[in-house]
Amino acid sequence: MAVLEVILVIFLVFSALMAVRFDEELISIIFLSIFSLILTALYLLHKAADVALAEAVIGAGLNTAIFMSAISQIRHGDSD
Repeated sequence: MAVLEVILVIFLVFSALMAVRFDEELISIIFLSIFSLILTALYLLHKAADVALAEAVIGAGLNTAIFMSAISQIRHGDSD
């Protein structure tokens, strides 16, 4: 279990760095979603199922949808 945890933490740091590194917003949003999914797996490893469920729904689902919608509206020039 410790090896899996170390691998997930390495991927967590990598996805965070890639989210900050890229200039393209869509790629950064994808890496933030991956970050959230890896964090969900880490919470599950530590037997915090309620926190993992909240992270999966809010972090990977809702935040990604909000960011995609905002980027779409900015690119199309919508003011609504």
